[in-house]
Amino acid sequence: MRSGPPHSSRYRRGSLAALAATALASGLMVVGGGTASGAAAARVDNPYAGATVYVNPDWSSKAAAEPGGEAVANEPTGVWIDRIAAIEGSDEAMGLREHLDNAISQGADVIQVVIYDLPGRDCSALASNGELGPDEIGKYESDYIDPIAEIESDPAYANLRIVNTVEIDSLPNLVTNTGSRETATPACDTMKANGNYVTGVGYALGKLGAAQNVYNYIDAGHHGWIGWEDNFGATAQLLHQAATTAGASVDDVAGIITNTANYSATQEPYFKITDTINGQPVRSQSKWIDWNNYVDEQSFAQAFLAEMKRDGFRSDIGALIDTSRNGWGGSARPTGPGPKTSADTYVNGGRLDRRIHLGNWCNQSGAGLGERPKASPATGIDAYVWMKPPGESDGASKQISNDEGKGFDRMCDPTYTGNPRNGNNMSGALADAPLSGDWFSAQFRELLKNAYPPVQ
Repeated sequence: MRSGPPHSSRYRRGSLAALAATALASGLMVVGGGTASGAAAARVDNPYAGATVYVNPDWSSKAAAEPGGEAVANEPTGVWIDRIAAIEGSDEAMGLREHLDNAISQGADVIQVVIYDLPGRDCSALASNGELGPDEIGKYESDYIDPIAEIESDPAYANLRIVNTVEIDSLPNLVTNTGSRETATPACDTMKANGNYVTGVGYALGKLGAAQNVYNYIDAGHHGWIGWEDNFGATAQLLHQAATTAGASVDDVAGIITNTANYSATQEPYFKITDTINGQPVRSQSKWIDWNNYVDEQSFAQAFLAEMKRDGFRSDIGALIDTSRNGWGGSARPTGPGPKTSADTYVNGGRLDRRIHLGNWCNQSGAGLGERPKASPATGIDAYVWMKPPGESDGASKQISNDEGKGFDRMCDPTYTGNPRNGNNMSGALADAPLSGDWFSAQFRELLKNAYPPVQ
């Protein structure tokens, strides 16, 4: 939600023990799940500016246990509430209220929460299907959103800025994977017809956004999904429809998040869509770009914000970019443009994103940690965030029985030869991956090795 020149101020952060000690020294007191530190803080333009952001101890301990992982274990990551049971938590993972209490104990200003349990969730990706059936909108509202809203609006947390990432991979699916498109799926057609993605997102925005300390960011996909003309404007319009449905208004929306749990490069420095090779524009000639209007997340996010404002969103909305796994460092990282012998050699030789295809999304081989979380890194960008905790799997590489509603998606199988959504290319996925959300040690170690900027 920045309108002035960019400035790259880091989040304030420190060790968990030091943060807790700072909280105690400053007079904060944890009482019955919150703080008695006075009146609620005023609403701000950018919740990340000058803020200490919560370090999730569940993730931090796993990261620190990996070789070299202590170097990044104190980075703030998202807390995923991906099923009803996650609200209360378990012996293995804290619930939402416990996370909020811990955030106060750390002296944090911001906590990041991923709202992720729509009916018929992720209609084009079996690996992250959810527990609720396509028509269970009532249960979503009463058993999932209402309890979260009750906790987040507790006066005990009034001084904590709660950033909600609202329902990733939902609304964009209704634009790109329905109807007569080659990429359509019956499940996405069902969710478009019953309207429960739109209704559910609207209900979540309105119910959660009623609290003064809550900042809702709607998922807007990524440039390799929404960057074409026939997807771009339609997605912005659909987000506005959801933001004015089921009790929601545009005042309940702080902005968008792009690249959540994805791998698209934040910036591609060595080529742009206006480049030409042999007198021909690379945009039309490169198989990688394939007529897309954007080549990276930052340019896409900034343009998408402008489109949303034209469609009726507030002028002060901003964007978050998930940089948790888009660093693409290591020996394969290009250091300059590719050869100008053809559009493909030029783009492929210079692109930082080393995936086989932009449509590949599951546990990508060769990926690395990206930019560390940072506030106000560029115009319009509220923050770079690690909303997807590095080391948590995107999906299992083979069928694994579970009680979370998560299926087996061939895009997580390294032997899969693809479908129309990835141009019928190999999946590029790592082998031996566990269920989505479970710890994937081999992936974390590779992300650490290929981090860019490198981990010191």
